[in-house]
Amino acid sequence: MKAIMQDAYGSADVLELREVERPVPAADEVLIRVKAAGVNMADWHSMTGEPTFARLFLGVGGPKEKTRGSDVAGVVEEVGSAVTRFRVGDEVFGSARGSFAEFAVTRERRVVPKPESVPFVQAAAVSMTGYTALQALRAAGVVEGVEAGIRVLVVGAGGGVGSFAVQLAKHVGAHVTGVCSTGKVELVRSLGADAVIDYTAEPVTGEFDVVIDIAGGRSLRESRRLLTPKGTLVIVGGEGGGRVFGLAGRSFGAPFLSMFSSQKLVGLFATESADDLAALAELLASGAITPAIDRTFPLAEAPDAIRHLAAGRAAGKVVVAVSAP
Repeated sequence: MKAIMQDAYGSADVLELREVERPVPAADEVLIRVKAAGVNMADWHSMTGEPTFARLFLGVGGPKEKTRGSDVAGVVEEVGSAVTRFRVGDEVFGSARGSFAEFAVTRERRVVPKPESVPFVQAAAVSMTGYTALQALRAAGVVEGVEAGIRVLVVGAGGGVGSFAVQLAKHVGAHVTGVCSTGKVELVRSLGADAVIDYTAEPVTGEFDVVIDIAGGRSLRESRRLLTPKGTLVIVGGEGGGRVFGLAGRSFGAPFLSMFSSQKLVGLFATESADDLAALAELLASGAITPAIDRTFPLAEAPDAIRHLAAGRAAGKVVVAVSAP
C-alpha cells in the first residue's frame, strides 16, 4: 500500500509517500480501507516533535509511529478474531494509527458506524477536533439543559476545534460570540455564531460566562478579563510559545490560579472517548453539526495539507482524500 512516512523529526519535508506492507489487524482490531483522513495540529506536533517535551511520548530519538495521520473514515476491510461490533464492508469513522495511508488498523472501540448521509470527507474531519470541542464545553458546564442564553466566547472560532465549539454551543442554546481573523468571519457566521469579532480589526471586549480559548495568543490575565466574576475559562491547546514547552504552561497554570479566584480556570488536555465519538455520530446524523471543510488534498500532497493547516490559513478543517468514495 501507499502511505505517508517519516523517519526523523522536522518540517513537512521529512514526509515521504512510500510503498509499504499493508498492516495486519490484531484480534481486537479492524483493518480499514481509508477513504479520507482528517488533518490536525497533532499531526504537525508528531511530525516536528515540538514542543520537545512531547518527545517523551512520541519517541526520544525519532517518531515511534512512522506513519502520520489519526482521524479516519473508511470501509472495514478485515476484522480480527475477537471483533464483534463490525463486519467487512461496514462504513466507519474515528481514529486509527497512521491514517495517511491506503489502509490503517485500529481497535474496534476507536471507531463507530458512519452515518449513511454523511460523506467520508466530512466524517474524516470529526474525531479529534469534535471530541476536543465537546470536552471543552463540558468542562465549562455548557451541556444539554444549560441555562438558555448563557454567553459563550470562542477564541479561534474559525479553526477545526473552534468551528465545532460554535455549533455545539449553539445546539444547547448558548449565545455564542466567535473570535477569528478577517478571512474566517463569514464561515463563523455561517456556523450560527450570534456575533463575530475580527481580532485583526477590533479589540476583543465584552463579558462572558464562558470563554473557550483555542487560539493561544492571550495570557491568562487577558483571558480572565473577558469573564464574569464567576465565569469559566477553558484553555484548549494553543500553538506557539517556546520550542521546549510551547504554551503548555497556560494549561498547567490555569487550575492553580483557579484555587485563588471565584472564576473557574481549566487547562484541557482532551482524550479519546468512545462515548464522545458515539455522541458526535448522533449529532452528525441529525444535522446538529456539520464539519466545515476548508480544503481537501490527495494522499501524495499530505505534506502540503499539514503546511496549509500549520500556516493558520485554514477556515475549518483540512482533509486528505485517500481514495474515491
